[in-house]
Amino acid sequence: MKREQWSSNMGFLLAAAGSAIGLGNLWKFPYVAGSNGGAVFLILYLILLILLGAPLLLTEMAVGRATRLNAIDACKAIHPRWGFVGAAGVVGAFVILSYYSVIGGWVLKYLFAYLRHSSLGDADTYYTGFITKPLEPVLWHLLFAACCFGIVAFGVSKGIERISKIFLPVLLITLIGIGGYALTLPGAAQGLRFLFLPDFSHIQSFSDLGTILVQAMGQVFFSLSIGMGTLITYGSYLDKQANLQKNAVMIPLFDLIIALLAGIAILPCVFSFGLEPSAGSGLLFRSLPYVFDHMTGGRWLAIAFFALVFIAAVTSAISLLESIAAFFIDRLHWHRISASGLATLCFALIGVANSLSMGVWSDFTLFGMSLFDLMVFLSDNVLMPIGGFFLCILASRIWGFPKLLQEISSNGTYPVRFPSILRWILRWMAPAMILVIFFVSLL
Repeated sequence: MKREQWSSNMGFLLAAAGSAIGLGNLWKFPYVAGSNGGAVFLILYLILLILLGAPLLLTEMAVGRATRLNAIDACKAIHPRWGFVGAAGVVGAFVILSYYSVIGGWVLKYLFAYLRHSSLGDADTYYTGFITKPLEPVLWHLLFAACCFGIVAFGVSKGIERISKIFLPVLLITLIGIGGYALTLPGAAQGLRFLFLPDFSHIQSFSDLGTILVQAMGQVFFSLSIGMGTLITYGSYLDKQANLQKNAVMIPLFDLIIALLAGIAILPCVFSFGLEPSAGSGLLFRSLPYVFDHMTGGRWLAIAFFALVFIAAVTSAISLLESIAAFFIDRLHWHRISASGLATLCFALIGVANSLSMGVWSDFTLFGMSLFDLMVFLSDNVLMPIGGFFLCILASRIWGFPKLLQEISSNGTYPVRFPSILRWILRWMAPAMILVIFFVSLL
């Protein structure tokens, strides 16, 4: 079976950027930054984006393109006993999709609610009343999952690439527009100061620093889809002459720009209305609806905003689904529709349980967490860091750094810049940082 390819490197860039630009930017980044000191978190996030994000992203693309296989078989092709590295990524993608789709369903619900009504009333009551219902959030979750299946089933160039070429420019333009409007609100400057002027009083001890580092690393991994097998899979569809180094710079740059624009769009609104930036995961569904309901033209801004979040969520979710479907296509030689259909069915069923754990199954816990929270913990704090750690070892030591450099350079077409630094990062610094932050997160 002939392997699919991107129609162009720009198509790959937009698809990979779409994978990175998702709920991690628009849902997670503003509230995680708000809960961890704003600018202090941003500084640590930027450092980890450069030192961990870009090198690991580059490595995943190289492994994928060299082997032309899904994440599991790509790692097995390098060494037969190291398929578990890719397996951690595929399992991680499955776990993330099982709750990511639930949140995507919430986004769809809010979008349609604002299309029908000018106000949601009391935001806390509306949010709690919705997510604890047994049926409605499940139906929205399944609708979101169906949207993802519909795109992935069309294939790499006709499905994922085509939708990314449409969605990403729309996302950027809409986010800039919302951010521009947010800056006109009274008190917006306070939100900008919080995001860009560091206040190190938030760090009172090494424990505080460790907490922020864990959150920053989790954000880098989650946002760039590192350790999920996504970039290995996407890289396997790349042309041999594509400039991996340029891509490894452009994708994190796109990701950072969107995260900052999201912060600029959301945090000034929060400060303008006297709300707490550390509102947690409810910032998107509790705090912002209150803002929209109390500003001029808020309904239309809410429609634009939740449409924007839906676009971002879909472009990320389809990359995760493709990572799973590619395994069925490569290993079992299934048709794309069957492979993506089975993958969707599996994560959607777990997603139903995740949704119910917010309501009728809320009394059922594992390790003191609801099923939804357990899935978040497993993906952010266990599977992605483990995948990232062993990817460094596999690529730089098992595969061998010379072979990695040869693939990155496209057989000498694009000489690798700063190879000694890259070697040091992959062999020593990145594994050490991941291990330290991983153990801190478990304390």
